[in-house]
Amino acid sequence: MPNQFRVHAALFFVAVIYAANYSLSKDVMPLYMTPFGIVTLRVLGASSFFALVKYFVAPQDKIIGWTDNRRSILCGICGIGVNQLLFFSGLNLTSPISASLLQTIAPIVVVIASAILLSEKITLPRVLGIAVGAAGAASLILSRNAQAAIYPHATLGNLFILANATVFGLYLVLVQPLMRKYHAFTVLARVFLVGAIIAVPFGWRDALTAHYATFPLKIWLEIGYMVVFLTILAYLLNNWALKYASPALLGVYIYLQPVLAVLIAVALGKDHLTWGKAGQAVLIFVGVWLVSQKPKAAAVPAAAETV
Repeated sequence: MPNQFRVHAALFFVAVIYAANYSLSKDVMPLYMTPFGIVTLRVLGASSFFALVKYFVAPQDKIIGWTDNRRSILCGICGIGVNQLLFFSGLNLTSPISASLLQTIAPIVVVIASAILLSEKITLPRVLGIAVGAAGAASLILSRNAQAAIYPHATLGNLFILANATVFGLYLVLVQPLMRKYHAFTVLARVFLVGAIIAVPFGWRDALTAHYATFPLKIWLEIGYMVVFLTILAYLLNNWALKYASPALLGVYIYLQPVLAVLIAVALGKDHLTWGKAGQAVLIFVGVWLVSQKPKAAAVPAAAETV
């Protein structure tokens, strides 16, 4: 089992990847590609990659049994198909910072779903961590002015993002037992195949009719980023971390995304960093630390964890 530094490093890198996407995707949508067109490129590229790697790395590993197969289908629906369609539809209609802030609902879903589906213990430090992190995220949300003139359909976009965060939080819980039982590429190949079956019918026309010849290099690089980093690498690191971290810890790292999204926006000249936002960032980091504290009882049955 890797040390906690590697687990936290993987989760932090995923948070950076997601945070950068909020600004980069706005360059592509809707001028160069539609949200569904981007989703189609992402899921087709990722599903092909994972299927190919799985063929060479774990050719004999297969998901067996009705329970695991049903779970893998649900993961493909929640984590890939519906998740991606909702996310890019919402991001197309609302601001990057608003979208990143609204993702903070996912940890709440993760903790509740973990308690129900995985019997995950909800300790007082975790409850306090969720509360502190939520306070920091809520403070960030309330401190920003509405941009109704720029995003007239922001309310609808925000609803899409909220729904996206909910289904993604459910995915984080559902996929954990599969990742601990099967090879990572076996699971990812299956869930992306299911996700492609769901998403491609919505966006294949947009993907085929896009005017690729007019795309500048910057747009090509950003699309490549969304396929390689946002889809393949982020899902790999996320699912690897699920083997060694609780769903609650992984989910709460979503709290970091608003802070990172603001920092990236500042670096790109699209936002301003204030002392108030710095204080809100401290709240979020404290929340992440509190939720990362494992229950004392969980450290005793080491043999059970091995099994």
